Amino acid sequence: MSSVVQQATNSFLTRVKLGPLFWPVFLLVTGPFAIMLWQLFSNQLGPDPAEALMDATGEWALRFLVVVLLARPASQWGWPLLFRHRRMLGLAVFFYASLHLVVFAQVYIGWSAVILAEELAERPYVFVGAAAWVLLLPLAITSTQGWRRRLRQRWRQLHRAIYGVAPLVVLHTLWLARSDIGYALFYAVLMGLLLIWRLPVIRRLLS
Repeated sequence: MSSVVQQATNSFLTRVKLGPLFWPVFLLVTGPFAIMLWQLFSNQLGPDPAEALMDATGEWALRFLVVVLLARPASQWGWPLLFRHRRMLGLAVFFYASLHLVVFAQVYIGWSAVILAEELAERPYVFVGAAAWVLLLPLAITSTQGWRRRLRQRWRQLHRAIYGVAPLVVLHTLWLARSDIGYALFYAVLMGLLLIWRLPVIRRLLS
């Protein structure tokens, strides 16, 4: 029986092509969520847990987005680890962005469509944040190999939407920063450079 289980496990691992660093990367991706849960249930989030969760989930979505944009340049510079795990990293962006949205819906609008419509109309940072999540949704849904085979060339075209997500996230962060914009500007410059690197003329100059 144990040999059958072992053969099935080996077959599964071969089929999904898990690399030797799959689990370390997986733990890196899920670690912030585990820490947030521990802080939540041990009352370690400070006087305003909702705001702390909003900040943390948004920051981790932003960080993993930077890592996703960094994956291809890093691969071409001789460090392919990020590129090999870009699907998991991209799903991490969607996961933390979705947590960010869930906290907002639960705490700030109470899952009210009417209040959401008002927020979208009156607060630009809510609108661009929602737009970024909407662009991420089809990317997460079609992240599997099956969808990649079905869509073929259109898969690459669809997943270029990540380049539209980045400026929306930057705007969302800058509008939320208010007077202290150093943190937001740092990520704006970083993502701007990663997007500029993708311009063909820039890549030719750096190659």
